[in-house]
Amino acid sequence: MAQDGVRIVLSTCVLQPSRLSWQQGSSVDSTLTVNQTDRADIEACLAGDEDAYGRLVRRYESELAKLMWRFCRDSTVCEELVQEVFVEAYFGLAGFRGEAPFSHWLKRIGSRVGYRFWRNQRREAGRFSLEDYDGVAPEPDSDITPEQAGEILHRLLAHLNDADRLVLTLMYFDECSTRDIAERMGWTRAMVKMRASRARRKLKSIAEQQGLLEAIGWTR
Repeated sequence: MAQDGVRIVLSTCVLQPSRLSWQQGSSVDSTLTVNQTDRADIEACLAGDEDAYGRLVRRYESELAKLMWRFCRDSTVCEELVQEVFVEAYFGLAGFRGEAPFSHWLKRIGSRVGYRFWRNQRREAGRFSLEDYDGVAPEPDSDITPEQAGEILHRLLAHLNDADRLVLTLMYFDECSTRDIAERMGWTRAMVKMRASRARRKLKSIAEQQGLLEAIGWTR
């Protein structure tokens, strides 16, 4: 997200620092995991400092872009998703409780933005097949690089429903635990485990039908 874009957002809304739950006088324990640099910039932003949010954006835009790339393979769309996350985070900044690192909070928003993006895509375009993507399926007996295997897996995951796709995407690409996913999405761990188990079975069946089990390293 460009700094000019941040300034546009900041010019439309100035939040009040008194709403920040972990500021001085809050009942929240002071031994919080949010780092002091982020804390200072958040407080400054809520006090009306337009440059403070720009610093937060620059600090985390690369990390957030890696997450949003899990949801698309188009650099322009990825940039738009990153911007959407930062805009949502800005308008929700007063509700950030500081009970976890700021990056965790951003990733929670990012996961939900990505999930919403998938659902909108599904409504607009419907399902698609691997044949829609040139060069995704490997030639017989060809060597597959880790990057190609990851791309094949990404395409295969698109055949799942959006919730199952999200669970496996966060597990496989973002190395999230069931607890992490539950916290990001507001689901129970039991629901995440159920979806993960069901999604793995579906994914294995799809990969087997496409002859891609070995390509993605699924040998059993």
